[in-house]
Amino acid sequence: MPETTCIAGKAAAIRFENLDTDQIIPKQFLRGIDKSGLAQGILYDHRFDASGAPRADFVLNRPEYAGTGILVGGANFGCGSSREHAVWGLQQFGIRAVIAPSFGEIFYSNAMNNRLLLVMLPRDVIEHLMDAVDADSRNTVSIDLDAMRVRTPVGEHAFELSARHRRMFIEGLDMIGLSLRQRGEIEQFMAQYWSAFPWTQNVAARTRARLGRT
Repeated sequence: MPETTCIAGKAAAIRFENLDTDQIIPKQFLRGIDKSGLAQGILYDHRFDASGAPRADFVLNRPEYAGTGILVGGANFGCGSSREHAVWGLQQFGIRAVIAPSFGEIFYSNAMNNRLLLVMLPRDVIEHLMDAVDADSRNTVSIDLDAMRVRTPVGEHAFELSARHRRMFIEGLDMIGLSLRQRGEIEQFMAQYWSAFPWTQNVAARTRARLGRT
């Protein structure tokens, strides 16, 4: 994937604490065998009423917030079950980043492994930012991964990201891709290890051969 060092765009405030993955993508949208078609289920019970009609007052249904790419959420965003569909669905809906005071641990790992950028800022900053994007949909937010700063209508703020996650996001890598960047070192270590401990190499294959199994 191409390198990305900055995300910028329209932001919308999702004013819920402890927004869990069951709310982000309800269970009835998990019936498929692939990742496709998840956008329709994102925040479904908040976007639609019991009859399936759109809730006109919900921020992501308002026409001025069409094309939102950044969500500003409450604390513990993405808590609950480990469903990775929550991340895939948000991305299919057009969300590229979420800014919140804190995130559910598994959701955080799933998001960063799929290149959905998560940024943590202090609660008071989040509250001011929510007020700003609520007041005017033309207000935009930019997240600069080179400078490690978020530029918002209420000021510029530094944020932290582990070196591993920062590299994964910028270079478009998942955990396997990041590991493969060290393939040479891995193969060198394997050769040295098996040279020192040859009886540990291909144990399963040698055991099957000894037992006469293929």
